[in-house]
Amino acid sequence: MSPLLQVGLEFDYEYTVPKQALVPEMYDVPSARDMPPVLSTGYMVGIMEFACLEATKPYLDWPREQSLGTLVQFSHLAATPAGMKIKVQGKLVEMQGKRLRFEVKAWDEQDQITEGIHERVVIDAERFQTKIAAKLNSTSPKEQR
Repeated sequence: MSPLLQVGLEFDYEYTVPKQALVPEMYDVPSARDMPPVLSTGYMVGIMEFACLEATKPYLDWPREQSLGTLVQFSHLAATPAGMKIKVQGKLVEMQGKRLRFEVKAWDEQDQITEGIHERVVIDAERFQTKIAAKLNSTSPKEQR
């Protein structure tokens, strides 16, 4: 991680909402088909995560170093249809070791659609993949609780 990555980093990110991000399209649940065709909250959170990832990527030794989301806390304030552009504004507000904390807000072409907090942790991709492979190859599944 570059020492140039510092608290106070501000960034903008733009994204156009695709049809597959809408509630009826995104979830494989029959009742979702009856829901309004608007940006799903889950997909919106993913956009906020990706904006933070893109903002920090130039400061990482990519692809050896990557970052993963560990916390999301967003309000979904307004509905957004497909085709609308979203503008995300974010700021890195805290760093503790490899943990990065962001304040993020976003607007569609008419309304503020979200604001909240997102945290990411910087990882060594190879080490992480080794852990995942070991988890997949585990022969003794943990008991269901």
